Amino acid sequence: MFNGRKAKPAPGKGRRRVGRIAALDVGSTKVCCFIAEAATAGAIKVGGIGHQRAKGVRHGTIVNLDEAEATIRTAVAAAEKMVDAPIDEVYVNLSAGQPESHTLAVEVSIAGHEIADPDLRRILDQGRAQFETEGRAMVHSFPLGFAIDGANGIRDPRGMSGARLGVDIHVVTATSSAIRNLSTCVARCHLGVAAHVLSSVASGLASLVEDEMALGATVIDMGGGTTSIAVFLDGYVVHTDCLTVGGMHVTKDIARGLSTTLAHAERMKTLYGATMASPSDDHEIVAVPLVGEEEEHNVTQVPRSMLVGIIRPRLEETFEMVRARLADSGMSRAAGRRVVLTGGASQLQGVRELAALILDKQVRVGRPLRTAGLAEATAGPAFATCAGLLAYAAASDLEARDFARPLQTPAAGCLGRVGQWLRENF
Repeated sequence: MFNGRKAKPAPGKGRRRVGRIAALDVGSTKVCCFIAEAATAGAIKVGGIGHQRAKGVRHGTIVNLDEAEATIRTAVAAAEKMVDAPIDEVYVNLSAGQPESHTLAVEVSIAGHEIADPDLRRILDQGRAQFETEGRAMVHSFPLGFAIDGANGIRDPRGMSGARLGVDIHVVTATSSAIRNLSTCVARCHLGVAAHVLSSVASGLASLVEDEMALGATVIDMGGGTTSIAVFLDGYVVHTDCLTVGGMHVTKDIARGLSTTLAHAERMKTLYGATMASPSDDHEIVAVPLVGEEEEHNVTQVPRSMLVGIIRPRLEETFEMVRARLADSGMSRAAGRRVVLTGGASQLQGVRELAALILDKQVRVGRPLRTAGLAEATAGPAFATCAGLLAYAAASDLEARDFARPLQTPAAGCLGRVGQWLRENF
């Protein structure tokens, strides 16, 4: 895509990424950079962390190149200072560009000969070509399983023989302009883009356990300007989606409803915000500085129940939209009974219970599970996407991800098994 990488070598050359890797999470409310060391055993240890309040980004889309560039430079510089070494490329999340998820079946003739890598390249390229449309670019393509002469459920067809080879491919596309503008902004910081990874996919890699990936789980990444969705089943990413609503919408609702500034609204949301009412809410009083008032004593007093009454409807609407999107896609059953919430907005008190009530599923809040070296302040759900980008980067050589590479010899440990999963699907 727009990352300036060299032409891909023949598949089969994949290897585990070792050495320094860097992840850049460009969000609507914060920009975060992690620099880590990846070991051959699959361990990831973060040594550099930098994060800044985002500027020039709205709903995950770059709207001001200069402001976004300055924010990225500051976050990356802080992380580089901690490791005392520069970086030259990053793995970047993508939550903009109206991501669309498609699944298609492709079949080609193999005339009875033994299946090899060129056959996989031919059938996968044929499927991906169907989505190379003007104005949209492919972000991910996941082979979901192969079939030989109608026999399904084959993960690695190489070495087998048959008359016809088929594959189901899950393709994720986004608008070319959003990808190009993000890449341009990163390039202006003298950094290369190693790969774009959908935010919800990265969050899933960081926060899901293996059984959730296998049995079916939905990751809902609740960011500042967007809410991204990824459905995992049988170890594959089978569906993705994105809503242009997030935590900043809650903040704006509070600012409008209580006539206060956005800064004070964000502070009240963080300190006193909740989605589930409690008996003490009517008696707990919150001071609200009024917008436009210069004197500090010009504040109004409101019960906490009023704040809860503003926050809950917006999050109810968000989860109802998620439920509707899953139902419209036909993925409600495939998504299983498990939901994992990530992102800064998932930290609001009572969000887990509200999501369980509306989605009628078992819900937990996800955190980075496989990344060492994170301080307590950066080990929460708000940093799951950035940690997941590191997991994506470390799992296997980027050049091999575009090809199905099933049944590799698994590395030891949990991250090693995640590495095998990535080699099978990226």
